[in-house]
Amino acid sequence: MAEDADAMAAMAAMARILSPHCRVTRMSDGALIADWKRTRFLGLATTEVEKFSSGSPEERAELVTGLMRAGCATGRRKKSADVGVGLWLGGVHLLIRTLGFGRVLRLVSLAAPGYARADLPSAEEVGLLKRAVQSHSSRSWFVNGDCKSEAVTAFVLLRRCGLNAVLHVGVREHPFALHAWTASGDMCIPDADPRGHAFTPVLSIDCGGQ
Repeated sequence: MAEDADAMAAMAAMARILSPHCRVTRMSDGALIADWKRTRFLGLATTEVEKFSSGSPEERAELVTGLMRAGCATGRRKKSADVGVGLWLGGVHLLIRTLGFGRVLRLVSLAAPGYARADLPSAEEVGLLKRAVQSHSSRSWFVNGDCKSEAVTAFVLLRRCGLNAVLHVGVREHPFALHAWTASGDMCIPDADPRGHAFTPVLSIDCGGQ
């Protein structure tokens, strides 16, 4: 059991530094990294995988450097809140007002990559983006707390960071209302049930808009 836990920790540590287009799979003699963007595969021995969780900082740095040279790692994941949330939010809102929400949903796959990282979204990272989106939205007279703009912006930025996200559009019958939100991990941007009102999803978009 302890060996399995160590192996899972090592795989998770490795997945955190991989590029969005790379997936890591545990093998009996190590791990296999699949680079779907370049259709290439890279094998790592068990001893190399273990260094990601129990090796020295120098050993991990050497492995990360090797993965970066191979094009499989970015070195450091870019924080969602540092990607110009306000600009994205304003741009998305303008598109929705110009083209309509339905057309924007059909175009969202162009901005949201279909590749996702193997590690799960952390509450800290999604929470950071949620606070940034809602802060910009509430301060902007232009966006003014529009749930559609917040949901689409969150979906695109999460996917561009390689994190799994699902964009939902829901409906409430009494009184009738529509609501949009993006779910990632155990968190929703904006909240899925504002003011305690539950909405039934009628449309869900995943995998880069598919």
